[in-house]
Amino acid sequence: MNQLSIAKSVKGVGIGLHKGEPIELILEPLEANSGIVFFRSDLNVSYKAEPANVINTKLATVIGDSRGYISTIEHLMSAINAYGIDNIRIVLNSNEAPVMDGSSISFCMMLDEAGLKELDAPKKIMVIKKPIEVRDGDKFVRITPTNEPRINYTIKFDNAMIGEQTYNFEFSKKNYIEEIARARTFGFLKDVETLRAMNLALGGSLENTVVVDENRILNPEGLRFKDEFVRHKILDAIGDLTLLGYRVYGDYISYAGSHHLNHLLTKEILKDTSAYEIVSVAREKNYEKVFA
Repeated sequence: MNQLSIAKSVKGVGIGLHKGEPIELILEPLEANSGIVFFRSDLNVSYKAEPANVINTKLATVIGDSRGYISTIEHLMSAINAYGIDNIRIVLNSNEAPVMDGSSISFCMMLDEAGLKELDAPKKIMVIKKPIEVRDGDKFVRITPTNEPRINYTIKFDNAMIGEQTYNFEFSKKNYIEEIARARTFGFLKDVETLRAMNLALGGSLENTVVVDENRILNPEGLRFKDEFVRHKILDAIGDLTLLGYRVYGDYISYAGSHHLNHLLTKEILKDTSAYEIVSVAREKNYEKVFA
């Protein structure tokens, strides 16, 4: 199995979740061993998607430096991971990726339109060799060795509409599209005024966010899944782990995880070279099943 890029460039337009402005998004092919590269066309600067370039994880995963930044990359990164794409250039004319409908399904549709192209270089994955965990009180994220990559995620909110939810996800492209890609980001009505006073969530609406009050869902169509909240957290986690530069072959377990804990986990993995091995999928055929 070889590395993948997209077969042709595709373009889309959407609203930025935090600034509320229209953003143009272009996905472009890249040659082998290039990785995932973001390009701010308005600033003429590029950022490789990697933990070293993460500068903020408070409300989203943000990459950048003193020249500028790109926020809310996790939904697009999640779709790129699910499609097994190793090399792609993401061109944006603003400081955040468009939120689309709050899930990653629009990005999946763009990738379907672009098509996939096999490159003349072997695909590599990161195989986890020993457990790594980071904690914040009772909250934690953990990665462990496995023979069947899964994500087991539990969330717990003091809210009657969410409460405690657990979802066990077996990783494959097919399962991702069916179980995860349509799960939308969510927020609480009580936090909206606070965020907008900070000039954040200006583009948030019932078109792109599940809005939760104390005892009701404000979106007239309701939820797409009864456990849409925890499924979206899995979507986010997949996107955050993509910054490692490889599909991760390990079991990810989380209790009340976050972008911040995911970022700390990627740094801890890279810090310990005995914790992982970069393996050619062409050499180890049994790893191909996660790309089905």
